[in-house]
Amino acid sequence: MSGKHLIESPTKADGAALWRIARDSRKLDLNSPYAYLLWCHDFADSSVVARVEGAAVGFVIAYRKPSAPDTALVWQVAVDASQRGKGLAGALLDELFAKLVDEGVRYLETTITPDNEASIRLFGSFAKRWNTALESAELFGADDFPDDGEGAHEPEDLYRIGPLERK
Repeated sequence: MSGKHLIESPTKADGAALWRIARDSRKLDLNSPYAYLLWCHDFADSSVVARVEGAAVGFVIAYRKPSAPDTALVWQVAVDASQRGKGLAGALLDELFAKLVDEGVRYLETTITPDNEASIRLFGSFAKRWNTALESAELFGADDFPDDGEGAHEPEDLYRIGPLERK
């Protein structure tokens, strides 16, 4: 699949595709298909999907924090294998946060496991492109997670990027 990427807000019709992209990433914690449907329905204004020839090929799902409306937490970023290495994840983040900054968001937060070098690079590059600070600290230790029978969960570090201003 090749062609130009169209980046827009997701609709509930995208939920199944987002679930498949997340599943196929083999890196993300996979949520239920229902969660992706609900996310596309309830958080479409703070999320984006990339399409090529009408098919979803990548996404960023995020939400504005109720306790800090100037902050959007990025829950997941995923790109279909056919589109990796093309800068799509960064383009998705840039497109989403250009819109969110216009709506009053000043900070991006996300959590990343220490072994996820690709995500660490992605968000580090985002902070550089937006010419702003990036701070990180452990948010959840491995022992904060329940034993789900699949081995210990890595710690999750909180990354905070900002303040963000329109580029």
